[in-house]
Amino acid sequence: MLGHPCKEAPTEADTAPSLTTGSLWRNIWQLSWPMLLIMIFDFFVGFADVYVAGFISPQVQAAVGFVSLLYFFVIIIANAISTGTVALVSRAIGSGDFGRAREVARQSLLFGCLVAVLVSLIGLVFPDRIIALAGFPPEIREIAETFLRIFAIALGANYLLLISNALFRASGDVKKPLVTMFCVMAVNVAGDFILVFGLWGVPPLGYPGIAVATAASVTLGMGINLLLLARTRWRTVYGRAWGLRQETIRQIVRLGWPAAMLQIAWNAGTIALYNILGRLGETSITALAAIANGIRIEAMIYLPAFALNMSASVLIGQNLGAGNPARAERMGWRIAGVGIVILTAMAVVVFIRAEDFAALVAQDPAVLAETARYLRYNMLTEPFIALSLSLAGGLQGAGDTRGTMWVIVIAMWLIRLPLAWLLALTLGFGAAGVWTAMVVSMVCQGLLMARRFHRGRWKELKIE
Repeated sequence: MLGHPCKEAPTEADTAPSLTTGSLWRNIWQLSWPMLLIMIFDFFVGFADVYVAGFISPQVQAAVGFVSLLYFFVIIIANAISTGTVALVSRAIGSGDFGRAREVARQSLLFGCLVAVLVSLIGLVFPDRIIALAGFPPEIREIAETFLRIFAIALGANYLLLISNALFRASGDVKKPLVTMFCVMAVNVAGDFILVFGLWGVPPLGYPGIAVATAASVTLGMGINLLLLARTRWRTVYGRAWGLRQETIRQIVRLGWPAAMLQIAWNAGTIALYNILGRLGETSITALAAIANGIRIEAMIYLPAFALNMSASVLIGQNLGAGNPARAERMGWRIAGVGIVILTAMAVVVFIRAEDFAALVAQDPAVLAETARYLRYNMLTEPFIALSLSLAGGLQGAGDTRGTMWVIVIAMWLIRLPLAWLLALTLGFGAAGVWTAMVVSMVCQGLLMARRFHRGRWKELKIE
């Protein structure tokens, strides 16, 4: 089937708090505080998995880390579908075309489900080959294969959870995914302890309990979201024939693939950066431990920035849909300003007390000192990270996903990695050279993203 459904006017049941009128600050607050809590819930899920694994053995903890990285690449497709969905749905909601929004919702869920089934089958049939190709150490391959099989079973649920969360977010219904993700976090964290150690009469499963807890939590989250879809203004998603519409799928893919490439480019670049650090000779282990520790601490600082990133995509998408690009632009700059203030304030604290923060994750004196140095270098970039993430969210919400992709590719592959190689290996500055390259590239990334947003071509994009 091709084409679009007829435009459908909103009914009384379709009404929701408007994000296209009234105070800009109120609109930003409406979306941002629930998104921040969702990011915090997601952080605790990942932390609990690694924390519980540490009680079992270093091998299990290493396997959890490796599989999490591998699973992230699988989830990139769901995130890409979600990016395209947010851009299309927020634009439709802003214009008042609820029929179009529901059609995109239906196609996104169906497309995501089909992709997840295919990827799940690959994971179930070839777990040993996937683990071997991914370069897992022999001593943790059996553990990793067990994790991968369990995760593959729940992959469809995870895809539908991510895409349905994106649907609610795109329409401004952020409190629904907030409730869902709190339940996911509670079940996952509690399940890690109960299933692994066999608390309250539950038979202990050992390390597979970590994967089972994750699978159970995302399945529960999917069920809650599907129920919410059936009981809210999205209920008509279930009301028509579930056939693929080629044009809608093509639009989702066109908007989503640059978002997928962006994540691949960033993560592949991070792996390449690790490779450079691994060539530093006697100091390589210390440097690798320092960047791993530093990223853990930075992850807490990034939470508000990622919340603002997702809020910006919805707010700018809806305001463009409402035919108000000037308001959308003001919204983008204000969100960026909020992010700069918040991340700068947090960065100042970490910069001043870098040794104290490093001591939370490092015990060895050399690693502690290098972690503190890493933090002091990278805290200088936090305002530019806030600028980049906030405006990138706005550009993606406007449909300019290729623009954000190219900015990341340039900053990572044309600036960070060549400069890191030059400073660390050619000129002999070691780890400090890598940290310097990270600072320079992130400043450039923030400025390039601001330039892209300021030029304003995103306001003229036609994505429907």
